[in-house]
Amino acid sequence: MLVRGVWVRDPYSRLLVPLPAAVWNFPRTSEHHLPLQIGETVHILQASEGKGVQQPQAGPMPCPAHERLFWVLDVGMGMGGVIPTEMPMVQEITTTLREWATIWKQLYVVRQVKQMMYELMERRSQLLSGTLPKDELLQLKKEVTGKIDYGNKILALDLVVRDEDENILDPDRTSIISLFQAHKKAAQTITQRIQEEMSPQQSVLGCSARLAASPSHSLYLCVRNFVCNIGEEAQLFMALYDPSDENYVIRWASTGVPQDIELLNNLKAIFTDLGSKDLKRERLFLVCQIIRVGRMDLRETYSRKLSTGLRRPFGISVMDITDITKGKSETGAGCGTDIPCSVLAGFWVSLKMLWGDLSQVRKDHPHLVDRSTVVARKLGYPEVIMPGDVRNDIYLTLVQGEFDKGNKKTQKNVEVTVCVCDESGNVVQNVIYHGAGDKPVSEYRSVVYYQQRHQRWMETVKVCTSSGAQGLGLLHLTPHLCLPAKDKSERIFSMAFVKLMRPDGTTLRDGEHDLILYKGDSRKLEDAGAYLTLPSARMLPEPKLLSGSSFRVSGTASGLTVSARDSFQISTLVCSTKLTQNVNLLGLLKWRSKPSLLSENLQKLMNVDGGEVIKFLQDTLDALFSIMMEHSDTDVYDTLVFDALVFIVGLVADRKFQHFNAVLEAYICQHFSATLAYKKLISVLTQYVDHASQGEPCEPLMRTFKALEYIFKFIVPPLPQSHYVACMAAILSQMDKDHYSSYIKAFPSRPELMDFLMETFILFKDLIGKTVYPSDWMVMNMVQNREFLRAINQFAMTLTKMFLNDSSFELQLWNNYFHLAVAFLTQESLQLENFSQAKRNSILAKYGDMRATIGASIRDMWYNLGHHKIKFIPGMVGPILEMTLVPELELRKSTIPIFFDMMLCEYQLTESFSRFEDEILRKLDSEVEGGRGDEQYKQLFESILLSCCRRHPKLAKPGENFVALVTGLLERLLDYRAVRNDENKTYSMSCTVNLLNFYKEIDRQAMYIRYLYKLKDLHVSYENYTEGAYTLLLHARLLKWSDEANTAPMQGLHSPSLHTQRQLKEALYNQIIDYFDQGKMWEEAIHICKELADQYESEVFNYEMLSDILVSREAKFYEKILKVLRPSPDYFAVGYYGQGFPTFLRNKVFIYRGKEYERREDFEMQLLSPFPSAEKLKSTSPPGQDITGSPAQSGCTRPGRGHNRGPLPCSAPSLPCSFYKANHVQKFSYSRPFKKGPKDPDNEFATMWIERTTFVTAYPLPGILRWFAVTSTTTTIISPLENAIETMMKTNEKIMSEINRHQNDPSLPINPLSMLLNGIVDPAVMGGFAKYETVQFATPLLAEGIRIHGRKVTEDLRPFHERMEQCFVQLRAKVENQYGVREMVSAKVVSRVQAQPRLSGWSWRYPRPQSLPLAPPRARTAGVSVRRTAPAPSSGTGGRTCASPSRSCQSPR
Repeated sequence: MLVRGVWVRDPYSRLLVPLPAAVWNFPRTSEHHLPLQIGETVHILQASEGKGVQQPQAGPMPCPAHERLFWVLDVGMGMGGVIPTEMPMVQEITTTLREWATIWKQLYVVRQVKQMMYELMERRSQLLSGTLPKDELLQLKKEVTGKIDYGNKILALDLVVRDEDENILDPDRTSIISLFQAHKKAAQTITQRIQEEMSPQQSVLGCSARLAASPSHSLYLCVRNFVCNIGEEAQLFMALYDPSDENYVIRWASTGVPQDIELLNNLKAIFTDLGSKDLKRERLFLVCQIIRVGRMDLRETYSRKLSTGLRRPFGISVMDITDITKGKSETGAGCGTDIPCSVLAGFWVSLKMLWGDLSQVRKDHPHLVDRSTVVARKLGYPEVIMPGDVRNDIYLTLVQGEFDKGNKKTQKNVEVTVCVCDESGNVVQNVIYHGAGDKPVSEYRSVVYYQQRHQRWMETVKVCTSSGAQGLGLLHLTPHLCLPAKDKSERIFSMAFVKLMRPDGTTLRDGEHDLILYKGDSRKLEDAGAYLTLPSARMLPEPKLLSGSSFRVSGTASGLTVSARDSFQISTLVCSTKLTQNVNLLGLLKWRSKPSLLSENLQKLMNVDGGEVIKFLQDTLDALFSIMMEHSDTDVYDTLVFDALVFIVGLVADRKFQHFNAVLEAYICQHFSATLAYKKLISVLTQYVDHASQGEPCEPLMRTFKALEYIFKFIVPPLPQSHYVACMAAILSQMDKDHYSSYIKAFPSRPELMDFLMETFILFKDLIGKTVYPSDWMVMNMVQNREFLRAINQFAMTLTKMFLNDSSFELQLWNNYFHLAVAFLTQESLQLENFSQAKRNSILAKYGDMRATIGASIRDMWYNLGHHKIKFIPGMVGPILEMTLVPELELRKSTIPIFFDMMLCEYQLTESFSRFEDEILRKLDSEVEGGRGDEQYKQLFESILLSCCRRHPKLAKPGENFVALVTGLLERLLDYRAVRNDENKTYSMSCTVNLLNFYKEIDRQAMYIRYLYKLKDLHVSYENYTEGAYTLLLHARLLKWSDEANTAPMQGLHSPSLHTQRQLKEALYNQIIDYFDQGKMWEEAIHICKELADQYESEVFNYEMLSDILVSREAKFYEKILKVLRPSPDYFAVGYYGQGFPTFLRNKVFIYRGKEYERREDFEMQLLSPFPSAEKLKSTSPPGQDITGSPAQSGCTRPGRGHNRGPLPCSAPSLPCSFYKANHVQKFSYSRPFKKGPKDPDNEFATMWIERTTFVTAYPLPGILRWFAVTSTTTTIISPLENAIETMMKTNEKIMSEINRHQNDPSLPINPLSMLLNGIVDPAVMGGFAKYETVQFATPLLAEGIRIHGRKVTEDLRPFHERMEQCFVQLRAKVENQYGVREMVSAKVVSRVQAQPRLSGWSWRYPRPQSLPLAPPRARTAGVSVRRTAPAPSSGTGGRTCASPSRSCQSPR
């Protein structure tokens, strides 16, 4: 670690002593070391020196080896009482380093800030040296201030304003106008300074930040070398894959250097227009194709038949550049080519990602991107097309062709020639580009493949003219044979063409085109008059046209015939900002050519694809405003143009085109010139508003509201409002008390003075709310606030003197004052607790805490009201509450007593303070939810108001009740706010229920319903549809089946047309039915259906709806109950122990209802996520006081099961029964096995005792939550015999359930039944029931199960079945021998079983619900205590019933 000195003056000797500052972190490795972090200062309070042992010069502050230096140190980020004596610039650097160090530790923006801090320290040392000449000193100051301003900007700190010598301006010594101009100048120059700082910092900026800053990116490529023994000329085509950019073309000479020798060591290109979507692709590659130019075969010798100048494929090189484009690597090394012949090759490039569009890149990196750098544009449009970015490119790709060899023995060697012709057939010269970096040519020749019938080229060229495609008639493509020179007459064997412009004036559509190949005389093939009237492409609806066999062309008099056996495909892509492929948009852009169709074209604009409109944004806006201005004498087109503008602004507002906001802003600021358009725009807007005010439907007005911001920008150019406010603040700063007094006296009458004060209060409040200046103009904001505060206090004195007595009291004027004062106090720029310590100290030192000043004024003005106070209750309750919630202790202490004064005022008049109470409860909810209020406020509110109430006997009791009510609400609101934004919404749901229960208890129905719908939305977002249905049901139960009007506010998605309670209740019931259906609670849905059906049948006689509810819904629910298998949910007991948990969880146990197939591990992880420091207990036993009273967070999880309740006939099917056993449960049990007594080596179950804990919850599950608190707990001990009986009963239940399932549905698979029976009767499988021989076993169940198994078993499993039968015979004989034969109770039932066995007719007590998997006690963890529970067994003994819940819907109240 290094420490550099800050020199300060010693308070005793008055000499300069060093104040060291750490320049990097120093960890403590010894007890004598002082751990420091970068930016911390060390104030040397005391020092003494003397002789000592040899000490190495190491450590935080090294000293000479022959001396021992004793220091008394004070470490901190601030200067404390140290008085700096350096020049102001040095002081600013020191203060800046401290502030940056604090933020750096919080944000971990290490590389950027750390580097700048080093540089500032170095510049600070240069300033302290005092050796710089004046000009260099000024230059150094400018460099330092540039870095400070840049750092402040990226760290979101305040703008610093300076004078010409780069010193910070003192607002007390600078006029407000000068201060404003300085802010404005600094804001204008900061962008340039940031760009200067960013250039050397590009390599250290994070990739994600740069991606967010610019929608356009570029890839810089520099070719270092290419080594390959080709022997002929070559062409290198480099491109990006998958984002398609133009090819960067390098022509390579046979000598191994570029053909243009000037490009040697200067082969640079930049691939532009890469969007964020391109860079987010999973893989990106740089591909280089090597094309040899020369002979057909390298082995050919120079002879008469030699074909030269042919483009032949040679090799390819591919490099993965994903890491480079994502910012993980800055440059790429070389990559080798994959060459089909045994020739060594090498290809070396350097790559660098540059952020911004081409103009930005050229500005930031002039050393890389200069005039010689080749620009490869994207094959398509960039994500943002800025005004002035003009393109007229048509990209042609030769896709593939298939050419029949005819009567020849070998396939043809085909070369395709492409040229561009005008409408007369003349070749247009030099409009075809092989790629970026190549010169234009008049003819393009394709690669030649050796003797292939099917040829696939995928070669792309660019056709480009300065005037677009108007001068281009068609593309002329000629496949010809590669033959020796003497056979030129036989080379051209067919021709194809395609027109670039369509008859309607639009360009050729993008995509593939299957061209028709024509045969004929070579002169005819080159004569445009012979083929222009013929079709150029096969139509897409004819898929067989690729072979050409079914295609015919009329008019063969031209001398051309279709080549039926050949096919040829190309694809085209138009990238033009002047030529469109949409005829509707074209009609608008060229509206002057057909003015009679103008109205129709304006209407058709709404149907044009948004992407097409965005491409031509500037031209479209120009056309619209031209139409408006050229028809200024009529309003025929005004509404259509206005609607078109709204449509375009709506497109820009769409997230898909959000980057075009900057384009629209640039158009308004730089290109918009229709200054008189505002009259027509205002006229149409006024017309829409008038229609809406008359009650007429006006859908365009709704669309206009969404685009209102930009419509106003077209109407009124941006005004320098801040300049006028600065002028007003400057005037106020020149006024003293006498000026204010004289100005007030100058008003001739009280009404005029009242109007002035009224308008002034409204103006000030509006300016405070708007935040006229940018948020980082801290000095300007504080100066304005200081002047506003002086003015407000002066006007407050006027109010007290002239508008307070009974005859002159003006309620609205006083009301405006209070609202202005509260708005001033609560404005964001005065909330010091939100600022850094350095900024807070700076504001307090210069301006003080203005909140305390205005707060005292509000308090005094309130008490001055006297008997007028009652007029402000309850209207001022909300603003006063907002003021008291400001987190400033002294302000709270001085203003909270106003609440008691309000209570006393209302109580003296009405003997209650219900209006005050209602208003404070209503406002408190919204204020705390908005982020205001804390535990300190709750305690202050309680202590101050209780103290005030107890001094007044009549208010003592009602006051205490009120305070308890408010603090209870505050506690619940603070709990709710603390967990509201957690990713895990579990605890947010609990807090929501606490709040809605609170509002229900105090009879605040509107707030109760509000939180009901918040809870419903939370449930639905987590797919808790059952709980969402129960939540909505609470609202529905509040409504009547009547035509009374709705009194409570409607929430959620309910239509405003639901005016009556019957309509709303019906809509709620339908939503509840849908939620129950999604939650598979069809039994509950049926109850709601029956209630609806009763209304349709007996009350409203709507038989159509009755039929729908019975047939379409209720019948289907019954069918689902019988046929759909629903897994029983797991239940978990969860305990939260320790004072570290929130109050609504602390030292409480809850029963949680798990989701379908939810694993215990996933459940625990979800519960623990909001409490990462929680410690999971290692025992399921209740914790002691050492844990419950600990400030830590501890807990455990236990599985279990629940008690069912209520009767259901034994004849009921198994699926409905299984549902009722696991739902509407309020009693749960958890069983923990333990050993007791001597161990029996032959039977481990003989000493297996069970400790069973039974929990009773506050409400049944399921309900409006997936969990409820446990209200009581009991523990019982189960003996080994009782445990064995329970185990046998569970097995009986499993057997009977499986038998019933197979009797009801013979198609079920037999595997589950096989495993169940085999595990029971075969002693070799898990010991069978050998351990439970002391229990009489119900062999008739096994007999029936084996009988069904034998009937359904397949032949390949027959041996397995026979083995089971043998085991069962042995088991039954053993049981009957020891315990006798078990017979049926009823002979009638026995005979029925023998005739047609059905378990539903047996006289067995229907067992308790199927037990959930009980996990043994697991290792306890810190954190939440979770135990799986399950419905506990029913308490009945015997009888022909099974457990089922009642039909009632119970929820927390």
